Amino acid sequence: MAEDRKQDAIALLKADHRAVEELFEQFEAARSAAAKRQLATQICLELTVHTRIEEEIFYPACEGKIEEDLLKEAYVEHDGAKVLIAEIEAGSPEDEYYDAKVKVLSEQIEHHVEEEEMRMEGMFSQARKAGLDMDALGDELRARKEALIAEYKASGLPRPETTTLETTSL
Repeated sequence: MAEDRKQDAIALLKADHRAVEELFEQFEAARSAAAKRQLATQICLELTVHTRIEEEIFYPACEGKIEEDLLKEAYVEHDGAKVLIAEIEAGSPEDEYYDAKVKVLSEQIEHHVEEEEMRMEGMFSQARKAGLDMDALGDELRARKEALIAEYKASGLPRPETTTLETTSL
């Protein structure tokens, strides 16, 4: 784990991406409702924490340094994911559309990750080229991530706060 402590911001965010991809694969292979529920809960926790640390720390650090459209799309993609996360959290594996919601969430996250990690013109590449202090950002992201995980494990996931959606139905 000492190696984890030295991850820069991009390495930390990419590690989160790989962890969630693995959880989605496990969900696809799961057969019991209990296993699906446990995996979906873990996916929702991981993604909720990840979106919070990106929106609170990484994206603001990128503002004015990367393509504005890319950043705006990322916020909208996060909001779409938050809506599905809320629906998955409120549902159960016995619900008719539960598996479909997890699958669509997986596909949305896959697209989002591709845009962040794309070589040359992706968000991470642009942020690195802009000269952001990735080590300092990594420390900040890690500390906030640890605090959020502890908070959410103690009190459950919060009602989603969307950046781009104006709605009271969430």
